[in-house]
Amino acid sequence: MTSNPRRAVLIAGPTASGKSALAMRLAEKLGGVVVNADSMQVYRDLRIITARPSPEEEARVPHRLYGHVDAAVNYSTGQWLRDVADVLGELARDNRTAILVGGTGLYFKALTAGLAAVPPIPPEVRAQVRGRLATEGVRPLYAELIERDPMTATRLMPNDRSRISRALEVVLATGRSLSDWHREGLPPLIEANVPKVFVTCERKELVRRIEARFGMMLGAGALDEVRALAARKLDPALPAMKAHGVPWLIRHLQGDIAIGEAAEGAIMDTRRYAKRQLTWFRNQMPNWPWVEAEAAELALEKQIQDD
Repeated sequence: MTSNPRRAVLIAGPTASGKSALAMRLAEKLGGVVVNADSMQVYRDLRIITARPSPEEEARVPHRLYGHVDAAVNYSTGQWLRDVADVLGELARDNRTAILVGGTGLYFKALTAGLAAVPPIPPEVRAQVRGRLATEGVRPLYAELIERDPMTATRLMPNDRSRISRALEVVLATGRSLSDWHREGLPPLIEANVPKVFVTCERKELVRRIEARFGMMLGAGALDEVRALAARKLDPALPAMKAHGVPWLIRHLQGDIAIGEAAEGAIMDTRRYAKRQLTWFRNQMPNWPWVEAEAAELALEKQIQDD
């Protein structure tokens, strides 16, 4: 196989499916660069608990957009799109292939279909909406969103706290609905027909991997990592503070629950997240080929050769 600088390779899949190892192998074959497409692995404070590539793995092949954001930052899909645009331009100039890998479906959708050009939300508006979410719950916010932006509201589940609050923030801050902004979005950076694969894994095996990986995280120092993060006393609503395992381990560090209960809760949250990833990609990215982990490398190689 040879690297095509005008193209990229996209590898998505649920957490613990083996997609990162696949990206590494492919990068070695192509002389490519692994580029992060996971919304939690951007945070420098969370190497272990988010299963970011190890220093040894980063030494094997180049990695980009891993651990480059402070946990105090509310990093958005729009910011990732701007950052990845710079990386893609750089790699094209260097005649290197970008191998984008991760589990954040919205990143891949924005990459191949574009994104609404929503301006930054003022901190005071975000604080107001989040304060209401904490004190009133999601129902009043959803009711208000139905009045202000019914088109967006009808596409959301009534209990989708993060998306409802985000849509309400947009309309309160800009006076325009999220639906309006979607019509004036940023163009895609990559053609949708590039080589791509959604890595699948049998359910019981995926559960086994999730359980085993969390045990390895604890053994590798995840508790100390979360202790250091908790010591910063950041806003609990920040994305980094909600990474899988972080809230449960903080509760353990506060003396509220035993480490076993924290581990069980973190594993269950991760299992539920993996299920949501499968559902999201099935509904939102129907043209992606789904391939079991063992066959994914050959499937990608064939797509690259045929491209």
